[in-house]
Amino acid sequence: MHWLQSEDGEPVLKSLQLDIVGFLAILGEGSVLANAQVSTLSRWIFLPRLIPAPQALMRPTRPTKLEPTPGHVSGIFSGNYRDNINHIGNIVCDAGNLPAHSVRIVSIERPRETPLKAKTMAPLTVVVFLGFFLSCVLLGLSIWLDDGMSIVATVLLSLLTSLIGLGNKWTLKLPERRDTRGKVPNGDVVIRYPKGSFLVVRCPEGVARELYFAPETIEYLLEYGPAYRLLSLVGTMMLMGGVICLANAQIELQIAWAGSYMLLGSSYWIVAALPGKLHWDYSCYTVTNECLSDSDKDKKGFPSEHPTFTQALWKAILVAKNTEWVLKSNACPDTRAWREWLHEAAAVAKDVRLADEPLLPGVKTWEVPDWDAQKALVRLLNDQAVTDEKSLKEGHEEV
Repeated sequence: MHWLQSEDGEPVLKSLQLDIVGFLAILGEGSVLANAQVSTLSRWIFLPRLIPAPQALMRPTRPTKLEPTPGHVSGIFSGNYRDNINHIGNIVCDAGNLPAHSVRIVSIERPRETPLKAKTMAPLTVVVFLGFFLSCVLLGLSIWLDDGMSIVATVLLSLLTSLIGLGNKWTLKLPERRDTRGKVPNGDVVIRYPKGSFLVVRCPEGVARELYFAPETIEYLLEYGPAYRLLSLVGTMMLMGGVICLANAQIELQIAWAGSYMLLGSSYWIVAALPGKLHWDYSCYTVTNECLSDSDKDKKGFPSEHPTFTQALWKAILVAKNTEWVLKSNACPDTRAWREWLHEAAAVAKDVRLADEPLLPGVKTWEVPDWDAQKALVRLLNDQAVTDEKSLKEGHEEV
């Protein structure tokens, strides 16, 4: 154990250092947490490697569900309603970036019963193997320069990742309808996003249940909570020991460690900025775009864009051919004028048919009728204002 002694033969504890380079190993929590759940779903989580800010994955408690997205999900025929969008449902359609007051239509089928999982080869896989490569390089350099402190730091910080993987590895269970007897309503849903845009999803009831209404189930490999907390404690001690050893490595190796963590931190930041759907394998679902006759065929998803929320709401009603979901999801005020407008919109949408000439070859196109939804609403609001003013005036006269 000669490498635990300093050059003059004195015990290394007398010259122990705690240099600032060790802090690079614990920076970058935000970029690691951005894709923490999908990364711990992948089987690559067990690979020993370096990662920035490993303490971000050693939480006191593990998540029990995937992070939802703000929005309102309404079943057109089923009557179901959710005030947020399930993470998987949002990933599959990727409609969160729709322009304000726009409408997009998709059809979703599940022809294969393969499980939903993380992609085997994805941007996250690249940073995983980058961390493994850097770990191997640093271990080789440490052995070559005969630096025991750097060897211990490499082993501790690399095996720490495998320990974290054991505690956080999980599988995804989507809900299933167990009792298949009897008929159920069609699963079509309308999703309203915070910017006033709508996504109309035409799908079977089973798909709607999986993606939007029933919660996903997270099943951890290590189910026993106290065992996970014990692993987190061991991991914390390994992280502390690794950082202390790193601070006492040779200056040449400290420079190599600093460069490695700077490269890893930048890589994780870039991956965190990418769309989340790049990391998921949702090939078990088939998503087909549909459109309206006034949709923009040059934009992804063929959105139908409008200057006002009322016009976007009308186009969603046009495709849904139903207005019961509107008030249930608080998509408009519950006033007499709006209720009359909904009645008129439903009457016009009742006879809407597919266009004889599709907007694009092979794309199902819904013909937009010649009805001015904004003008109709203004007329009804004016009528209500006159009626309310008249009622108020008669009430004052009675008093």
